[in-house]
Amino acid sequence: MRILHVIPSLDPGDGGPVEAVRQLGRVSCDAGHLSEVACLDPLGAPWLEDFSLKVHTLGPGLSGYRYAKGFVTWLRAHASTYDHVVVHGLWQYTGFGTWLALRGTGTPYSVYTHGMLDPWFKRTYPLKHLKKWVYWPWAEYRVLRDAQAVLFTCEEERIQARGSFWLYHCNEVVVNFGTTTPPGDPRAQKQAFLACFPELRGKRLLLYLGRIHPKKGCDLLIEAFAKVTRDPALHLVMAGPDQVGWQAQLERQARQLGIEPSITWTGRLSGDVKWGALRAAEAFVLPSHQENFAIAVVEAMACGVPVLISNKVNIWREILADGAGLVADDSLEGTVQLLSQWLTTTQARKHTIQQNTRHSFAKRFEIHQAARSLLSNLCVGNRV
Repeated sequence: MRILHVIPSLDPGDGGPVEAVRQLGRVSCDAGHLSEVACLDPLGAPWLEDFSLKVHTLGPGLSGYRYAKGFVTWLRAHASTYDHVVVHGLWQYTGFGTWLALRGTGTPYSVYTHGMLDPWFKRTYPLKHLKKWVYWPWAEYRVLRDAQAVLFTCEEERIQARGSFWLYHCNEVVVNFGTTTPPGDPRAQKQAFLACFPELRGKRLLLYLGRIHPKKGCDLLIEAFAKVTRDPALHLVMAGPDQVGWQAQLERQARQLGIEPSITWTGRLSGDVKWGALRAAEAFVLPSHQENFAIAVVEAMACGVPVLISNKVNIWREILADGAGLVADDSLEGTVQLLSQWLTTTQARKHTIQQNTRHSFAKRFEIHQAARSLLSNLCVGNRV
């Protein structure tokens, strides 16, 4: 198959969708398929230099909507080059532009929503949702309605998506999603992390890995940690970029709770140091208020690290079914429950959960499984 992935930007700071394009494209190419990318980044964007797939740079996209005048013209002219187009995300010009460009061409397209239809956004940002309603019937509704498939990465995401707009009709398909088996030597990676943060040697580490953002429940985690920590060796690692300038407030919270010495803020981690943080942790914690797939959760599972997550992380049903971690509400009480339950779990049970995380990853979330699932759905109704 000849597949074109369409995405607003390949900036790695945009998170999961960018990594999805990179990994799905690479595995598809390894299997003998052609995978290319069209994006609305400006020419010369630094993150494009070493991207692993062929990229058609059609930007810069203007404003937050990323309107790019030449995108539709280019895609319509090249539509016959591809057997299928995969659109990543909603609410930007790439989706509506793809719909405009491919009408009447015979080239089908599918849409990964990447959690962007979660009703959490409607409840949390009602004014933004009202603006989206004005736009919805004329653009995104049509984009989804006419797609060969609207792709969801788990059953919970599919169910939740129905609650955002009453005007909603599309061909819903749940496909596997995931990441690669972690590269490198686990021991060397752990040592790389501890070399950067030597004060953590000999500590029992609970790891948060993600953006420092209110959506992620970081404040709940800090307060819950203060309520349960009794062991002086127990330490909370908060790893990730301070995307909205919230970290200073969280540090004040930790100071007021008297646990500032028991928390380390690492900033963004990458490469062996990131994998080393996962290798060094005894558990991964994410009490998020809204999370579609949470690639960091799956990366933790790939390392055999039990995951302690809220029931707003959409893969929570799969985690529970496989015994790969613990799940509770995205509240202070729920987060305290997660930590307390983990800290009182026997070593034998913890070892079983560690084994379960690896089995669950291999069965559901390993990238080759995800690529096979995607390709099997793209082949339905395509031109080859």
